[in-house]
Amino acid sequence: MSKKPDPALSHNEAIDSWRIFRIMSEFVEGFETLAPIKQAVTIFGSARTKPNDPMYLAAQETARLLAKSKFGVITGGGPGIMEAANKGAFDAGGTSVGLNISLPHEQESNKYQTISLDFHYFYARKVMFVKYASAFICFPGGYGTLDEFFETITLIQTLKIEPFPILLFGSWYWRGLQEWLRGVLAPHHFVDEEDLDIFRLVDTPQEAVQLVKQGMKKHWWRPLDDELKKAAGTRAQAAAGPLEGARSAATGEGTRYGRRPRKSDKAHAAQSRKPQQ
Repeated sequence: MSKKPDPALSHNEAIDSWRIFRIMSEFVEGFETLAPIKQAVTIFGSARTKPNDPMYLAAQETARLLAKSKFGVITGGGPGIMEAANKGAFDAGGTSVGLNISLPHEQESNKYQTISLDFHYFYARKVMFVKYASAFICFPGGYGTLDEFFETITLIQTLKIEPFPILLFGSWYWRGLQEWLRGVLAPHHFVDEEDLDIFRLVDTPQEAVQLVKQGMKKHWWRPLDDELKKAAGTRAQAAAGPLEGARSAATGEGTRYGRRPRKSDKAHAAQSRKPQQ
């Protein structure tokens, strides 16, 4: 006698199936809306920064200079640093993108956006931050800013994206983190020494824009490991076309495909019993 399906399980499966379409719609709308953007810089930072804060004014000026240099500016579309960056780009007549997020508590969207998108899913929004940016500038911020910073440097360290310039604005804020990475993570071999060179600290809008331009022309970070160097490819290979060199494994969302993990042959990894299938 066949077992009757669990109504609750069937209901959950139906909800999940429809959720796939909602997720897909966010990617489709994001790709179609942002596709015309050729060159942009993503700016991260706190939503709590006030308009009279020096960091707000610095973010506004940085975005203004980027817009004058023909860069689009991408932010999370909210208040604080995000508003400052959108305002700087908007006032300079540049492309000012806001990738807004729906939260359980109401999020205020700033009014300085020439392109505005709304997201329910953080991960779809994060793809847009990375896919359409050629550089990243992180201003002081909280958990959200730190999450965005670490996710971006992880994508670079693991060779999932090109080593685009990453700048941390405000050495007074970021120096402690840099010293912790250098003094704790590196000595314990949780990161390689060269991984600490993926990002740089800056203190002025002029220096930030100059390093963005330099870092785009010639990436300042490359892995030292020979196998990783080979996987990363060269700038010449990247320029050869999407089906050649390191770019041959490029995915549609702006990252690279990888290889399936192989089973470890190390002695300590020997299986004591057959794994469950």
